Amino acid sequence: MNSAFAKRMKKRSLTIILVLVIISLFIPTPYYLYQPGSVEELGSKVTVEGGEKDPTGNLHLTTVLSMRASNIYYLAYGWFAPHTDMRKVKEVRGDMTDDEYNRLLQHMMESSQNHAFAAGLRAAGEKVDIKPTGVFVRDVREDTDAKGKLEVGDVIQQIDGHKVEDAQAFLEYLSHKKAGDLVELQFEREGSIKEEKVKLVPLTNSTNTAGLGIISENEFYITPSRQISIDAGEIGGPSAGLMFSLEIYNQISQKHLTKGYEIAGTGEIDMDGNVGQIGGIREKITAVEKAGMDIFFCPADIQPYDSNEKDVLNEAEKEGYKVKIVPVKTLQEAIDYLEKLPPKQ
Repeated sequence: MNSAFAKRMKKRSLTIILVLVIISLFIPTPYYLYQPGSVEELGSKVTVEGGEKDPTGNLHLTTVLSMRASNIYYLAYGWFAPHTDMRKVKEVRGDMTDDEYNRLLQHMMESSQNHAFAAGLRAAGEKVDIKPTGVFVRDVREDTDAKGKLEVGDVIQQIDGHKVEDAQAFLEYLSHKKAGDLVELQFEREGSIKEEKVKLVPLTNSTNTAGLGIISENEFYITPSRQISIDAGEIGGPSAGLMFSLEIYNQISQKHLTKGYEIAGTGEIDMDGNVGQIGGIREKITAVEKAGMDIFFCPADIQPYDSNEKDVLNEAEKEGYKVKIVPVKTLQEAIDYLEKLPPKQ
């Protein structure tokens, strides 16, 4: 009797353990894993009307491989895998849903390309027409009436019947309002026009006393002086902006700036060619070193809280990387560096 009971208990225990193991495969952890991604040549991705692709070397963008730690086994892998950074989901995307986060990444890549069009063409002395088309919603604060009415990715086009052209005009209109006031918004969401009445909330970290409780930026449409196409595939985010603009300039100028070198880089770009900080810089320098690049452009640290330059130099020194690291504040600094570079021997 005791032997039979012990066998049943052992079988039951094994069943419970098996069930728990299976369940653990489907319970996501609150972490993302970040690892060195790809280093991708740009000549095949960027085509400028009337431009000439550089036959003497290549410019490359860099990526970070990100994945959700979908179960505890991925999380355990992240603890021990080299060059892997783990970040909490909350730190990466706040309260955004998967759809909202994906829309934000897509918007950031599209904006990055538009900025690169403008910066690259302007550096080459060409004209770019820029038309603001509304206010893009980047995030919505949880404790607001806007939450549930507005979503990340919405583009606000009117407020109380007044056309909204840019974020500055939008904030100016709201500066005459107070917390508790209702405003009527018209906005575009995935091709459809919607309307909502939203109650304003008090603001503490803004020049305005009341607002919607959103993070916003300008949505715009640009008309370049010549056709430019970029095939970015599934790459998202804004960090390829510097290298897109540099490739555009290189094709237009036909100066063959690469001079036989393999040149990678990263950094946001604005329409005036200023380079901004990005995430994943340590993972990117590792990918660049593994790919055998000669030169790596990174954002220079300008503000006290900037860290890209310090982080990439620290990582390269710690790991003994040989790639030449060149911090730049602007697209023009990168161009000037390459123009003075002697041809590769």
